[in-house]
Amino acid sequence: MRNFTTSPRVAGLYLHIPFCKQACHYCDFHFSTALGRKQQVVQALVREMELRRDYLGGEELQTIYFGGGTPSLLTAAELTTLFEAIYRNFSVAPEAEVTLEANPDDLTPAKLHELAASPVNRLSIGLQSFHEPHLRRMNRAHSAEESRRSVLTAQDAGFENISIDLIYGVPADGDHTIWQQDLRAAVALQVPHLSCYALTIEPQTVFGRQQRKGLFRSAPDEFVARQFELLLETAVEHGYEQYEISNFAQPGRHSRHNSSYWQGVPYLGLGPSAHSFDGQSRQYTVASNTQYVQAVLERNELPATHEALSPIDRANEYLMTSLRTSAGCNLAYLRQHLGVDLVAQHPAYLQQLQHDGWATLTDDTLRLTDRGKLLADQITLELFLAPQVAK
Repeated sequence: MRNFTTSPRVAGLYLHIPFCKQACHYCDFHFSTALGRKQQVVQALVREMELRRDYLGGEELQTIYFGGGTPSLLTAAELTTLFEAIYRNFSVAPEAEVTLEANPDDLTPAKLHELAASPVNRLSIGLQSFHEPHLRRMNRAHSAEESRRSVLTAQDAGFENISIDLIYGVPADGDHTIWQQDLRAAVALQVPHLSCYALTIEPQTVFGRQQRKGLFRSAPDEFVARQFELLLETAVEHGYEQYEISNFAQPGRHSRHNSSYWQGVPYLGLGPSAHSFDGQSRQYTVASNTQYVQAVLERNELPATHEALSPIDRANEYLMTSLRTSAGCNLAYLRQHLGVDLVAQHPAYLQQLQHDGWATLTDDTLRLTDRGKLLADQITLELFLAPQVAK
């Protein structure tokens, strides 16, 4: 993974497609299961590109990412409309990575034929599990057989650059057999990229509401930690590099788009609930399809809030993202570019992290160990900087 301080300036484009067939019980992203506004949102996305074409200062797009929601719900005509607008409004690198998130049940041979004829050259398939009861419990729209078949069908259609999503930490009576079977099934497909996330219970999800009523109980921390350890063991055994806590890739197959987020690279986010970053500030678009469409199409304006980032804000964001990556946190970058001396601010805590085996500090770079990755959020919060340390 390229170091944050030496990465060339590149730009990425993210398009949020806020529609799903049904609501997964764990998901708190912005989406709607009412598809009636889909064409209007596509039209608004085209108009937003025109309004914000200068946001990245004319930089050539190195990555394009269709996220959601479920972008594989886009028809061939809708996808063509969006790509025509992208190439009309932005300069796109010939070798740009173009990713589309997809659900297994959408990836029919006909759909994959359409996608193969488009600029999409990378698929991110939301399998989540190969275990039927887990899929039903999470309210996924596909079956376990569709999980496997979607990858094989995509490979047959010529897609080699494929990432699959898996969820671990699903309660299973203290047994890890299901997760081990999921991992074996995933590596058997020989995809170059795995994104693996611990099940997190968010308050405004079905699982969150069930938990408050005593109808759902999260797996114990020890259970989740052991499944993370099994994930690391399997990844190493099969030649995958853990380049970010939740992301594993065969050598040279990192997600270029997601890596740009962790490296602090500017990107433009389009669509309701999308975020943008220009290097100095962030912008957050309203998480409402109706408000988004009305503002963009009827009033020719973007319903978004703007946040200017202070050096301390940027330092804290860098801490949060860099500590999740294999590159680690470059302390020289913090000192020289943001005026923050992390060692001077947290000498005792940094010593404790090293003594307890949670982190290493070598060559002016702080990295979490495998044990430390289990506590990444807690460690980052401890290292966050207060405004008064700014110089």
